[in-house]
Amino acid sequence: MLSADEVVRFLEAIPSLKSRTALTTVYAAGLRVSEVVLLKVVDIDSQRMLIRVEHGKGGKDRYVMLSPQLLRILRTYWRLTRPKRWLFPGRDDERPLVPNVLHAACRSACAAAGLSKSVTVHTLRHTFATHLLENGADVRIIQVLLGHASLASTARYTQVATKTISNTPSPLDRLHLEVVPPG
Repeated sequence: MLSADEVVRFLEAIPSLKSRTALTTVYAAGLRVSEVVLLKVVDIDSQRMLIRVEHGKGGKDRYVMLSPQLLRILRTYWRLTRPKRWLFPGRDDERPLVPNVLHAACRSACAAAGLSKSVTVHTLRHTFATHLLENGADVRIIQVLLGHASLASTARYTQVATKTISNTPSPLDRLHLEVVPPG
């Protein structure tokens, strides 16, 4: 789990435009590495502000949010690289980027950013979910965004989100109770 400042330091430490944009997309939308590398240009729906994830885990399709900031980043990336079919093409335009490229970018960026934590592509996905939870998103919405079939898979983020726990009011706080009993 990374703090917001650590996410910025990490992403800014990635020198490759393609890897930086792909990993920013992972964090911004909570994607798996296998999902981000298979994104097509047509999967970005700027009209509805959605990203279509085709054949996610379990072969299921889903939609995730497309943040305005990510859209700006993706448009800049597109203007500079002009990908055709695959949003993040591999060495040749006919094949998608291989996940190992992003795993290697994570290792390099972690060192370059001076982070003592081990950061993987999946760490960005976990961080996405935890940051959403800490900012008040409903756990069921997070479940849908992550593509989890079971709420139990998503519930583990509640163990990490200590800020959410400390900011959750107790039902007692709604009661007007006297400390000293009458008598």
